Amino acid sequence: MKTIGIVANKGKPEARIVARELLYLLEARGARVALEENIATDLGRTDIAATVDQLGRDTDLVCVLGGDGTLLGIARKLAGQSRPILGINLGTLGFLSEAEPEHLPHAVDNLLSGAYDIEERTMLEATLVRNGVTLASYTAMNDIGIAKGSFCRIIQCAVYLDDAYVATFSGDGVIVSSPTGSTAYSLSAGGPIVAPNVDMLLLTPVAPHSLTARPMVLSADQVIRIEVDAVHQEMGLSIDGQFGYRLEIGDHIYVKKSPHVTPLIRWKKGAFFEAIRTKLQGEWE
Repeated sequence: MKTIGIVANKGKPEARIVARELLYLLEARGARVALEENIATDLGRTDIAATVDQLGRDTDLVCVLGGDGTLLGIARKLAGQSRPILGINLGTLGFLSEAEPEHLPHAVDNLLSGAYDIEERTMLEATLVRNGVTLASYTAMNDIGIAKGSFCRIIQCAVYLDDAYVATFSGDGVIVSSPTGSTAYSLSAGGPIVAPNVDMLLLTPVAPHSLTARPMVLSADQVIRIEVDAVHQEMGLSIDGQFGYRLEIGDHIYVKKSPHVTPLIRWKKGAFFEAIRTKLQGEWE
């Protein structure tokens, strides 16, 4: 008997309704369910409440009700626990999600019968070093961003691949993306779409002050080092675009492929380009 975890973004108006229906469908089929403690309280089911860490340890898979941002946050918290994640879209795009609220019975049937595939998505590991001292390390699923403040002049990002100098980009900053993150911030900055099974890192300059500055596809086996410089102190490091850290002149940011992956549940193989066509409104035929 499978144990299914449920996490819901309470900021979404329909989260409680969808979580309640999903809980009912799973329990009616004989599955064990664990609810993240906040939604468990809302549903009056504190008897099956659990923390996110407990969901990662004690369940067979986790259903995440929300948008892409909700899934990214849970993926970071579950990094290293190899717990498959099913995204149920309560947002607008839902590019990382595989199920819609109106198809919950179908989703439950697939989950309990094992009629799904797993896509292992590459994650990133970033380390911030200041004056030779490591200040913090982060794990990301989509991207690591380095950017200037909203009203500041350009910043310079000197990029090295291992110990080899690559280039210095002057502009609004740079983005280092996983293949999954190629369809996020990097795409809006002019980067290419990369299939999720490609083993690489993507470096995308943001609004560069040069006609020759272009996105770069780099080896996933090497470490990208970025040194920041500017005539001001308004610079920041962002993790999946969700939280960040204030940067100072001379900071070094090391980015590499993480040893962890995010296992995403998919109903069928090869659905990436179908999602591109339908969810990003492409016109490819």
